Amino acid sequence: MILVGVDTGGTFTDFVVFKDGRWQTFKIPSTPSDPSQAVLEGLKKISGEDLLVLHGSTVATNALLERKGAKTAFITNEGFEDIIEIGRQARDKLYDLHYRKPKPLVDRIARLGLKCRLDHRGEVIEDLREEDLKGLAESLKNLGVEAVAVCFLHSYANPIHEKKVGEFIRKNLSVHVSLSHEILPEFREYERASTTVINAYVSPRMETYLSKLEKGIKGKLYVMQSSGGLIDTNLVKKQAVRTVLSGPAGGVVASYQLGKNLGISKLITFDMGGTSTDVSLIDGEPSLTTEFQIDRLPLKVPVIDIHTVGAGGGSIAWIDSGGILRVGPQSAGSEPGPVCYNRGGKDVTVTDANVFLGRLPAKYFLGGKAQIYPDLIEEPLRKLAEKLSSSLEDVAEAVVDVANSNMERAIRKISVQRGYDPSEFTLVSFGGSGSLHAVELARSIGIGKILIPPFPGLFSAVGITMAQFVRDYSLTIMLKAHETNYDHLLSLFEDLEKKALQDLTEAGFEKEKVLLRRQLDLRYEGQSYELTIDFSEDFSKAFEEKHKKLYHYTHDRPVEIVNLRLRAVALRETPPFPSVETEGGKPYLGDTHVSYRGQKLKVPLFKRERLKEGFKIEGPAVVVEYSSTLFLTPHAEAEVLEGGSILVNLKARDRT
Repeated sequence: MILVGVDTGGTFTDFVVFKDGRWQTFKIPSTPSDPSQAVLEGLKKISGEDLLVLHGSTVATNALLERKGAKTAFITNEGFEDIIEIGRQARDKLYDLHYRKPKPLVDRIARLGLKCRLDHRGEVIEDLREEDLKGLAESLKNLGVEAVAVCFLHSYANPIHEKKVGEFIRKNLSVHVSLSHEILPEFREYERASTTVINAYVSPRMETYLSKLEKGIKGKLYVMQSSGGLIDTNLVKKQAVRTVLSGPAGGVVASYQLGKNLGISKLITFDMGGTSTDVSLIDGEPSLTTEFQIDRLPLKVPVIDIHTVGAGGGSIAWIDSGGILRVGPQSAGSEPGPVCYNRGGKDVTVTDANVFLGRLPAKYFLGGKAQIYPDLIEEPLRKLAEKLSSSLEDVAEAVVDVANSNMERAIRKISVQRGYDPSEFTLVSFGGSGSLHAVELARSIGIGKILIPPFPGLFSAVGITMAQFVRDYSLTIMLKAHETNYDHLLSLFEDLEKKALQDLTEAGFEKEKVLLRRQLDLRYEGQSYELTIDFSEDFSKAFEEKHKKLYHYTHDRPVEIVNLRLRAVALRETPPFPSVETEGGKPYLGDTHVSYRGQKLKVPLFKRERLKEGFKIEGPAVVVEYSSTLFLTPHAEAEVLEGGSILVNLKARDRT
């Protein structure tokens, strides 16, 4: 089969193709009004009938962030209709007098309560009445909803009432139904309800999108999950909530694989695209979390721990009411795009600033296959400069500096604020805009090494082709550690394992190739949050060691086992990691002029595809390639590694 990785971004849709033992790459402008158009247009350029398309999608993410999901109803126990609005007592901004909680995805009129109740053991206190179900159907018809989220108290212990409601709605109405025990069979009703509502809200949009793709693809289609694994489209249509960080997860997977190949276990991933920047920390392996929020709404399915900020190449520079220069989170996207694209954009973006400063040579944009217009930037940049009483060069550098400071805060949040020393890590820079900012960003944080991988502007798409097929399962059990043992817990995993093997075999995978990873969520009695550890005979000891490592103390309180977690991986043979294919000719293309720290520098210009292993470059310099451009600042040294990755070293005296 021809292997195709597709990553939909805000500005471009990226394609990587592995065919006949060779890698091919290309980009086409995204089509935000209908993302499937760009994907299908790109697939038409690939000759061949039998395609295996692995896709990172932003459909669920955008539907949620733009509040363009399905009209949804929420069904729960009578008296608990407002749990998705009440939420938790915690406030994001404690001293903001104008703070407002995020608006729920479901309007109050569409939150319906039924008279039924279970206790915490799952035993029925008040049963569901048939007449209430008939009234429910009438209410849903009158509301005209497209999706229904059902979440009853303690349904993780006994889903009897959710199953009855789900069967009734599916039989009588043509709407999507999300049941919390199928989406997230765990305790904490607010997080479970929020996750179920999000799933109901985004799944119909994802189902429509995938159906369009399936009609146009000659082959098989799988989708990347937020947890870094692939799943089949049938499951995505039912549980689209698992894809809200679909694309960014691919970049982390690719970085992890590259680090393994080079023997580097501590990495900070830096993915700067057109509309946003995604950062993540890898200490041995990518870290997963279930304590994630998107648009301030809890999302408790496993996701790679990625922090996102609204800073990308298309981020718009603007001046706030106090006269301060800001950059983002608003983005020019692909339509109209930066001013220099000449598609109608009127606002200066980070890309425009880099072009004006000479760091992004217009002649070599997208390998010289796309034209940009530097002359168009001067007029809108002058308007900004006049408001700030500054020169054009100073304002352009300020735009870059503000974007860098936004991204620096994001990296500090996942490293310094969690007890990690950034100087111990290597920064892996990718995304179309990443290499323009990586060296300055690393210097400001104190990172001494930067890794520029092959195909940096399409690296997330590369990672999607490296991913395995994964299903994640969980179940709340609430047991004291001293009241159970290894063999008992092993027996509790059996139902999850049977479910995993059944799901994967029905999806076409062989049982023999399924790898099961058992994990436990544990805490000390009285704690509000858990730590996830691998299941072993000494699970209590492993928990205490991890607790001490993270928080520097242990308790004498009993240890509680809160949840079982199972990750089922259907192993497949992945393609070889891509390398840069060198071409003939001299790597030196001449000199170019770059503005840097108030100075005009004459710097050498190199073509990456002509750089051979061992080639060294002393900064300042610019290295161009199809998908990205590397700006090498003074006091930085670069060397080409085996496979074509570029390792940049910052001299110790030049780090802050």
